[in-house]
Amino acid sequence: MVVKAGVIGTGFIGPIHVEAIRRTNLGEVVAIAGSNIETAKEKAKHLRIEKAYGDYRDLLKDDEVEVVHICTPNNLHYQMAKEALLAGKHVVCEKPLTMTREEAEDLLELVNKTGLVNAVNFNVRYYPMVRESRIKVESGDVGIINAIQGSYLQDWLFFDTDYSWRLEPELSGESKAVADIGTHWLDLIEYISKKIIVEVMADFATFHKTRKKPLKPVETWSSKLIESSDYEEVQVKTEDYASVLLHFEDGGHGVFTVNQVAAGRKNRVQFEINGSKSSLVWESERPNELLIGYREKANEMLLRDPALVSDDTRSIVSYPGGHNEGFPDTTKQLFKEVYQEILSGERQGLEPNSRFPSFYHGYREVLLCDAIIESAKTRKWVEVK
Repeated sequence: MVVKAGVIGTGFIGPIHVEAIRRTNLGEVVAIAGSNIETAKEKAKHLRIEKAYGDYRDLLKDDEVEVVHICTPNNLHYQMAKEALLAGKHVVCEKPLTMTREEAEDLLELVNKTGLVNAVNFNVRYYPMVRESRIKVESGDVGIINAIQGSYLQDWLFFDTDYSWRLEPELSGESKAVADIGTHWLDLIEYISKKIIVEVMADFATFHKTRKKPLKPVETWSSKLIESSDYEEVQVKTEDYASVLLHFEDGGHGVFTVNQVAAGRKNRVQFEINGSKSSLVWESERPNELLIGYREKANEMLLRDPALVSDDTRSIVSYPGGHNEGFPDTTKQLFKEVYQEILSGERQGLEPNSRFPSFYHGYREVLLCDAIIESAKTRKWVEVK
């Protein structure tokens, strides 16, 4: 048996979902919906998908579709997820789950009522060395966590000619860098440490106060350069950069930086966890290595190898040691666990420690973003609540 999937969204992330679904060997993409029928048909032909819809509501009416993947701009997530659940579809949503706390709470209530499988694509969790880090924390190898630091750095918005709908608050929300990539880091750290962030202190900066917006649509991550007469100058109201101090529930401390104007950093997620017994250091541009640091003996470098990791980590490793796995594999592994749950008929519920990131974790990131934005405005510590 396979799960029949419908994907809403034809931009950068939609085709990534299509490929990952197919690679699970548990799902089949039977329909795709775009902003108009012409775009949808073109993408369906390119991706070899049978059915194309110019209105996502027509996809929701398709009885063959069992699970819906929402891969659209942020402002559409809530309404699409709600309608999909009401239509009896399981839902996998891109982050952020919603743009407001009230919307996220409404979705939590709805999934509790329907019992449908729900997930948010926090795929960074699914690098094997990330899961192995969580196992090491759980087993006590790290000891008491004293401090966590890290960053998420990119350079795709380095020039003032770089532009995306993510720069527009009405589509993306009040925050850009934190909501777009900072949420990945925050989810990652709460997942590994199993500690809740309770207080934040944030500093924001916008390096390009104005940007050149193309007069024609340009896909996210596109390297296309615009001509001098092919744009309009627009004011930027969201942050390019943020640094945030963190307090954890058990008294632990942390700090992270996000920057989408960091030349040379294409898509680098990094963390360092300092415990009373050892440290863990990992970064996504060297994803198959986990540095384990010690005071009293030589440091160790653990390589991604199914023969060397825990049973739990081995479940998200597809290839032998030396056969590197990376970004596309993380989404595949996340979807694999979601689809296994759909097929099994079992339901993990909205638990903080659920196996894959659910709408609960999407809700957590909305709360964290709200507190971080408030802190940046007031220049004060803000409680996450």
